[in-house]
Amino acid sequence: MPSPISQALSNAIESLIAEGKEPSVALIKARLPEPLPMPVIIKALQSWKSSARVPKIEKSAPQLSAEERISKLEQLVADLTGRLEKLEQAR
Repeated sequence: MPSPISQALSNAIESLIAEGKEPSVALIKARLPEPLPMPVIIKALQSWKSSARVPKIEKSAPQLSAEERISKLEQLVADLTGRLEKLEQAR
């Protein structure tokens, strides 16, 4: 089953072909229900031109800022330290 992003790209390309237009990055971008990064559209178009299909494309998790990553890592270290101390006391 194609991902929602792949399906949207495929629908955009198919609608352009049905109208007799040659799919291009700009035309596909204009047909998408939500904006996608240009490299994703380019990859889909290249794949479609070479194999007449759009590859499965999914959204990745949003990137955390350095401060958020550090905060999560500090919390993880604190949790693991507490667990380790409990294990050492149980010996």
